[in-house]
Amino acid sequence: MSKPVTIHLVVIDPQNDFCDPKGSLYVTGADADMDRLADMVHRIHGKLDDIHVTLDSHRKVDIAHPIWWKDSSGARPNPFTIITAADVADGKWTTYMPSFHKRSLEYLRELEASGRYPHCIWPPHCLIGSWGHNIYQPFYDALQVWEDSFATVDYVTKGSNIYTEHFSAVTAEVPDPEDPTTQMNTAFVQTLENADIILLAGEALSHCVANTLRDTANAFSNPKYIEKVHLLVDASSSVPGFEHLGEAFVKEFTAKGMKTTTTVDFLK
Repeated sequence: MSKPVTIHLVVIDPQNDFCDPKGSLYVTGADADMDRLADMVHRIHGKLDDIHVTLDSHRKVDIAHPIWWKDSSGARPNPFTIITAADVADGKWTTYMPSFHKRSLEYLRELEASGRYPHCIWPPHCLIGSWGHNIYQPFYDALQVWEDSFATVDYVTKGSNIYTEHFSAVTAEVPDPEDPTTQMNTAFVQTLENADIILLAGEALSHCVANTLRDTANAFSNPKYIEKVHLLVDASSSVPGFEHLGEAFVKEFTAKGMKTTTTVDFLK
């Protein structure tokens, strides 16, 4: 008798600040993404063996929020300002707290050496305990129905270390050697390796979805496991202005074996 196919759904940051038009970092189309994803969970809930939901979990004081930085006149950077190591070394920007200057400059240099993203200042978002941190209600309701079958959603938090960006659910952009929560989440990777199908969705495609899969793929014990991944293309959108990053990610990983589908077509 053949072994049943195990399906794991991985949903990246389905939170109000990203998914509700009133959110501080609303991703255009994310509310519709989550509505479609909720419908799919209701439709196939009995076939989902596990659901993993990542939660961006920030503090107001954060290296990627305006409060961290100031210019020579004491003004904070506007959201979406790019701050480089050279900017800080030259005095264009400095840290609000002088004691954070050396560490922040070292962070920017390590971040730039990785070649993945420049350091972008975001509006304060997904602050722990806030409405914006909560899961978008229609999708949360679908999770509650799924849990009625005596299942438990696996919630994976990320981003509470103030010294580093943490787009990926697997590891921070620059891991903090003194903080295990910023280092490789090997247990999460192992859980996904054991699945037959990994359904991937969430916000935003350009950043947290892309980095989660990149880091997961790098940690897989077998590179062919990327072929287990099915991206739900109608349940993930890019941050406005960063669409090219989302498109590049999809092109890169479909070439490696990732499959694409939709919330309507999967197990239709």
